[in-house]
Amino acid sequence: MNKDDAARIQAAQAKGGKDVGAGSFPARAQSAADKNANANKQPTNNSEKPK
Repeated sequence: MNKDDAARIQAAQAKGGKDVGAGSFPARAQSAADKNANANKQPTNNSEKPK
């Protein structure tokens, strides 16, 4: 699930007059998309300490 998928789900639910608030299927889809986006980020090198 990516952010585009979640946006399509949310738009379809909203157009149909369905709930898109917290705990709804679109909200859970957005959460999953956000988690997937964060999981696919490359880790940054923060090993250098400030002087």
